[in-house]
Amino acid sequence: MINFKEDEYLNKLNHSCAHMMAQAIKHLWPDAKFWVGPVIETGFYYDVDLGDKVITEEDIEAISKEMKKISKDGKRIVRNEISKKEALEMFKEDPYKIDLIERMDEENTIISTYTQGDFTDLCRGPHVESVKECKYFKLIKFSGAYFKGDANNKVLQRIYGVCFPTEEELNDYLKELEERKNRDHRKLGKDLGIFMTNDLVGKGLPMYLPNGYIVWEELENYIKGKEKKLGYKHVLTPPLGNVELYKTSGHWEHYQENMFPKMEVEGEEFVLRPMNCPHHMMIYANDIHSYRDLPLRIGEIARDCRFEASGALKGIERVRSFCQNDAHLFVTPEQIESEFKSVVDLILEVYNELNIKEYRFELSLRDKMDKVKYYPDDEMWNHAEDTLRKVLNSIGIPYTEKIGEAAFYGPKLDVQVTPAVGNEYTLSTCQLDFCLPMKFDLKYVDRDGEKKTPVVLHRAILGSIDRFIAYYLEETKGALPTWLSPVQVNILPVNNEFHLEYATLIYTKLLEENIRVELDKREEKVGYRMRESVMRKIPFTLILGEKEKTDGVISYRKYGSDETKTIKEEEFIKLLKDTIKNHK
Repeated sequence: MINFKEDEYLNKLNHSCAHMMAQAIKHLWPDAKFWVGPVIETGFYYDVDLGDKVITEEDIEAISKEMKKISKDGKRIVRNEISKKEALEMFKEDPYKIDLIERMDEENTIISTYTQGDFTDLCRGPHVESVKECKYFKLIKFSGAYFKGDANNKVLQRIYGVCFPTEEELNDYLKELEERKNRDHRKLGKDLGIFMTNDLVGKGLPMYLPNGYIVWEELENYIKGKEKKLGYKHVLTPPLGNVELYKTSGHWEHYQENMFPKMEVEGEEFVLRPMNCPHHMMIYANDIHSYRDLPLRIGEIARDCRFEASGALKGIERVRSFCQNDAHLFVTPEQIESEFKSVVDLILEVYNELNIKEYRFELSLRDKMDKVKYYPDDEMWNHAEDTLRKVLNSIGIPYTEKIGEAAFYGPKLDVQVTPAVGNEYTLSTCQLDFCLPMKFDLKYVDRDGEKKTPVVLHRAILGSIDRFIAYYLEETKGALPTWLSPVQVNILPVNNEFHLEYATLIYTKLLEENIRVELDKREEKVGYRMRESVMRKIPFTLILGEKEKTDGVISYRKYGSDETKTIKEEEFIKLLKDTIKNHK
């Protein structure tokens, strides 16, 4: 996806188009006043005060029509530098511009304006030569926005748009936007009955509907099954903890701004937990360990809560309550390389099975100049970072280094994915930690009988299951693989009077094989029910009529195909079970 801020020409062009939009608005509503109109990654917007006027779709059409007139007129965009006094006089009728100007340091700031025909705006620029270059634009959406982002201030009208040098580029981008809209997990989640949100429950607190919980449960069983084969021991810990637990771990000092406020109960202070490692440290500390017990792999599908600003919340991708596919591996120093490699192997195995192809590895390191964010122990940090580099190089995995992205207690390997919608983000992670085991005074008895401190690998394969479901819905456009699909088979009897009995027989057999199946016996035409089955993205739809009943066979159509195949009952059941078992 294009980043309008990073492309030099598109940045200038969209900035100029924002001014052209403001000029058109001023023509239509002469009393309009303007706050800011920046270029953003997805185009541009302008915040406008139209008094009591609330923008409508009809207004957007009128603004677009006026913008086309202005562009056709082709006025040059002219820059002028003025004094702070002149600026205050020029924009004295606009309190939003006055607010900007009054905060400018005249000695160190060049105050400039840009004029095109009858419109002048305060701006540092740069801009294109003429409004004629802004002819290929589209106003995308509009919303309300608080002045300065403060809920105590007035709500302004925010109008978003995009502009391109050619009509072809604009049309290509609009097609891509439509594709992104159709892939948005929030739309798919609603259409497929995966999850819901309600402000009465709370912003950023999604609830999974029956279809969504099936997907959730299948993913949980899938990853826990793989972990069990690798010797993981699963635990269950509470979703809150004593504040002293997080003071011991260091999270209270380094992560408090991301936590919900503490609660006082009977003289104790508790907080909703933002991560699980302190709890798992205490589980390790509950017993005496020998080097023979290590590695000890503790896993949990754990509920966490983190404060996210309301503007950052997005469906189930970015929430305030989520579940992590979390684990902590307690190892000896000699086991770091093999266990780290095992984690990477598991990530690659899962990505291969789930057909995740667009990803890259990023080694996140501390910023040595930041003396506040990171645990202050240079020797520990150098050892941890060198160890991770050595392991990655020995495994032979290409990676890039990212300074300043480490956890406060240690470096980490992040797997960055490129989703179908939105910007790149972290899906899987593995973090190397010498710090927390020391803070919690964790020990094991080594071969020589001496007590030593273990090393911990923090790792998440699916990451947040919530975010993973969002990612996978968008990757598949909601057409989940059969093993994950809430409904795997939909049965359509052609005529209930003659074919319902056979359809019910097949329905019962599939239920007995633990297939998630529905029987659609509504008195609707087969074509109508088939279209609905396709809209619900059900992997297999069975059409059972006279031929199927007489011959004891099954005719089915797979999602995404117009071809109808007919096979024997037992062959179809074998096909289904094989597809599900092997995660095809």
